[in-house]
Amino acid sequence: MRGGNMQGMMKQMKKMQKEMTQAQKALNEQEFTGTASDDAVVVKFSGDKQMRDIVIKPEAIDPDDPDMLQDLIIMAVNAALKNVDQETERKMGKYTRGIPGM
Repeated sequence: MRGGNMQGMMKQMKKMQKEMTQAQKALNEQEFTGTASDDAVVVKFSGDKQMRDIVIKPEAIDPDDPDMLQDLIIMAVNAALKNVDQETERKMGKYTRGIPGM
């Protein structure tokens, strides 16, 4: 009886691991956008937090105020990464809840 329970548990674990891998792959292939100041800066990231694109409108480039452009880039990047984190929690949280260290 106990051996059957162990086999069933191992089968469930393998199934869950496969689902987790598929969910992570799908998440990594998703695109996440962050914007700042009416789309003056737009960045795009993959789900594994790799920047794929950045678009900076010409009006955001003020040679007399480089700090403003830097701030806009930071805001857009942080917004995109927050979107990645929220979607990661939404999709992967069910697998990691209750597991210490996850």
